[in-house]
Amino acid sequence: MKILLFGAGGQLGWELQRTCPVNVDLLPYGSSQVNFNNENSIDACIKNANPDWIINAAAYTNVDKAETEKDLARQINHKAVAQIAKTAKAQRKKLIHISTDFIFNGQGCKPYSMDSEPCPICVYGQTKLDGENTVKHILNKDAAIIRTAWLYSSHGNNFVKTMLRLMKEKPSLQVIDDQIGTPTWAYGLAGCVWAAISENFSGTAHWTDAGVASWYDFAVAVQEEAIELGLLAKPIPIHPIPSVNYPTPAQRPPFSVLEKTKTWQVLSQTPVHWRVQLRKMLKELV
Repeated sequence: MKILLFGAGGQLGWELQRTCPVNVDLLPYGSSQVNFNNENSIDACIKNANPDWIINAAAYTNVDKAETEKDLARQINHKAVAQIAKTAKAQRKKLIHISTDFIFNGQGCKPYSMDSEPCPICVYGQTKLDGENTVKHILNKDAAIIRTAWLYSSHGNNFVKTMLRLMKEKPSLQVIDDQIGTPTWAYGLAGCVWAAISENFSGTAHWTDAGVASWYDFAVAVQEEAIELGLLAKPIPIHPIPSVNYPTPAQRPPFSVLEKTKTWQVLSQTPVHWRVQLRKMLKELV
């Protein structure tokens, strides 16, 4: 089986490459191999690769910058995705597209199901929703959309690695405690993607690790696990603060937990708590 991967340089792209099944011929493409600002580049890449499946793990993910770089965010998250879907349809290829919890406004108090009504509150969320809708419209049953949240890995830049750096540099930290979601190790998400391909899955799925947390909870766990593993020499005070005390250009959903039970059942995946996955990832940094 031949699979074309867009976004090879990102956290998920890296995990997909190191977990690639032996029966898969994976063709990883990063920004240096394909230009997402050029429809012809995307079209030619897919035609030349001639894969059975396409995985689109590429995205514009700078949530705050998207508020001012609207055109670039729209190009990467919507227009380029539309071209991938168009070429996939013309070439009769199947697509897995990665999306986000930010398509929801976070005003609810229970996990969002696959059928919950999207209502993004920032440019990033809107462009990702537009990408989703384009994929569904063009490819229908020949596409799978996997929504995820709070992604981190031992590769690339993310909240966990930022916290580790700041915990070494700062005497104390303030971390938001009123935004609730679920941390997700990209390694586990990669396993979900491979399972979806193996099961020939189509439609929409949600994937994060199990459990819930605030960013404050997440930071506290990072420090505790890192000290136990010897990644940090000593603890520092971590103070919980409300979002209003840390204003950002983009609004973020205050509650964006995704309901995953159906995904776990359909793809025969065993849920693993986010803290267990965090410990496994941190061991890679030791």
